[in-house]
Amino acid sequence: MKNGFFRVAACVPRVTVADPMANARAIAELAREVDALGAELAVFPELSLTGYTCGDLFHNATLLDGCREAMKYLCEATRGLDVCLVAGVPRFAGCRLYNCAVAIHRGEEKCEVAKTYIPNYNEFYERRMFIPASAGGDENKTIFSRQATRLFNINGVMVGFEICEDLWVPVPPSCHAAMSGAMVVCNLSASPDLIGKREYITDLVRQQSARCICGYVYASAGFGESSTDLVFDGKAIIAENGRVLARNKRWQNGPQYVIHDIDIEALARDRLQTGTFADCALRENVEPYEVVSATMLNIEDLMEMESRAEFHEKLEEIKKRSLNTRKGPDLIRRIDPHPFVPADDAEIDRRADEIINIQVAGLARRLDATHCRSAVIGISGGLDSTLALLVTCKAFDRLGLDRKGIVAVTMPGFGTTGRTRGNALKLMTGLGVTSREIPIGPAVERHFADIGHDPEVHDVTYENSQARERTQILMDVANQTGGMVIGTGDLSELALGWATYNGDHMSMYGVNASIPKTLVKYLVRWFAFRAENGDVAEALIDIIDTPISPELLPADSNGDIAQKTEDLVGPYELHDFFLYYMLRYGFAPDRVYYLACEAFRSVYDESVIKHWLKTFYRRFFAQQFKRSCMPDGPKVGSVCLSPRGDWRMPSDASSALWLAAVEKL
Repeated sequence: MKNGFFRVAACVPRVTVADPMANARAIAELAREVDALGAELAVFPELSLTGYTCGDLFHNATLLDGCREAMKYLCEATRGLDVCLVAGVPRFAGCRLYNCAVAIHRGEEKCEVAKTYIPNYNEFYERRMFIPASAGGDENKTIFSRQATRLFNINGVMVGFEICEDLWVPVPPSCHAAMSGAMVVCNLSASPDLIGKREYITDLVRQQSARCICGYVYASAGFGESSTDLVFDGKAIIAENGRVLARNKRWQNGPQYVIHDIDIEALARDRLQTGTFADCALRENVEPYEVVSATMLNIEDLMEMESRAEFHEKLEEIKKRSLNTRKGPDLIRRIDPHPFVPADDAEIDRRADEIINIQVAGLARRLDATHCRSAVIGISGGLDSTLALLVTCKAFDRLGLDRKGIVAVTMPGFGTTGRTRGNALKLMTGLGVTSREIPIGPAVERHFADIGHDPEVHDVTYENSQARERTQILMDVANQTGGMVIGTGDLSELALGWATYNGDHMSMYGVNASIPKTLVKYLVRWFAFRAENGDVAEALIDIIDTPISPELLPADSNGDIAQKTEDLVGPYELHDFFLYYMLRYGFAPDRVYYLACEAFRSVYDESVIKHWLKTFYRRFFAQQFKRSCMPDGPKVGSVCLSPRGDWRMPSDASSALWLAAVEKL
């Protein structure tokens, strides 16, 4: 494991039915290929040493003798490899035959687990050849009962096993293995193809990885298996916590594999935060599994060494195979630089529709519960207020209310530009809401006089006075109309505290409270592509292209925006990335930094990422007091900062530990 990632491969070798030595060579060859790419675990199909379709030949002594010789060859052929490989092997013991998964590391058989559930319905009548590893009482136990509760420790990662049918039962063995500590589950399968079966199995694998909060590596038999009655398409799937990371192209005549990195640290954090995972283990009385280590020598072995020189020699050998010496590329998986935004257009369309409906449903319920027929919203011509207005319009439409009940107020101040004011007016007119324009300049200047502030001093007082004046206007207009003020602030602003306390920080319902800035832009674009009014679509596109700004400082000599938020607090795409991995997984600064460097390798220098990461932690801790009294708003995704639910943090918590960790990067 390196940087919290564990590299796995699902391998589909070409099979020669009933020729164990030929299959051992094929397995060894694939193992060498994935080892060169840094795989730490390589999973091969069920009964891959013989072929799954041997039928009654499994009871033939010649085949079983050939298996023993082939296993000797396979161990010797892979002795110099770092990868742990898991192959399917028939095992004869106690006058019984078992369908087993055997883990091999550096030339030694390390771990062996028999198939728990043997089907009696399939075309090969598997129970005719094999018996299950019983999980019953002492009178039913077989020689492999204890082995069925084994985990394999590979570079500090616990790996569990199940074989084909085991995944299809109501309670797969991987459930108990995961609750006993397995972070990755291998499934050695030989599943023939039928219409629709590939998608069904992919869903099974994906769902099981989600249910067990684990990585799941599935390898199924392919070309070379007997086609007497069935065809095997060679499925290879790698999934992680409900998401398919990789799967192969089927119907290949030659050997193939898929390889990917599983984020073990993310899985561990998810299990920590999911209390019901541990509760289920207690309820199910899951006993600790026996753990077998891939390491050739453990500390107890070292202590028995006769000489000190031998001790240190072996210790150095183990160190060379430690967690951070993996060969191959540093990281195979892509780290999405925008974790809040779906990766492809089709998914963005589906997700945007769902997000908007959550926002609309929340606001519609609040309007209905308070019997409000009016909503007041400040429109700046920026992204956040635009999204809030669009959501409010849809909520009114859902409730059958006249959009004229939406009072949209634009409040030009000292920094308002013609571009943002023009877009605000065009948007309000095109959406058919009640439009009001209330300049705040005279009121703020009077306020400066009242408190004795020099208007030429453009400090925090100068800026925040404008924000609070706007909020006062909105609250008073809401009183006039018997309505409620709709908040426009987003999740990113809440995280950074980029809001004026009791200014734009405050509202009566915040529809954008769990929408990060990087996602706001995509949602507005979604509306733009569906706008029936051409002026609305034009305004939305220009709003997307407008620099993000609170417009609290005067425009430049050309009348353009002078105060750009991202110049002051940093790129929102970086802050959203930091926020996601801090809140969603609770990662430490060094891992957040590593992931950010991977995700933004071609965009930002590492020094730039470190600078803004420090800014993020400093602001996040210092601004908690604003989040402690934030208005109600609908939760949309897995990351939310509501003090009533997802994020409870003292307002005076120290950031020293986190900032010190950033300094060490």
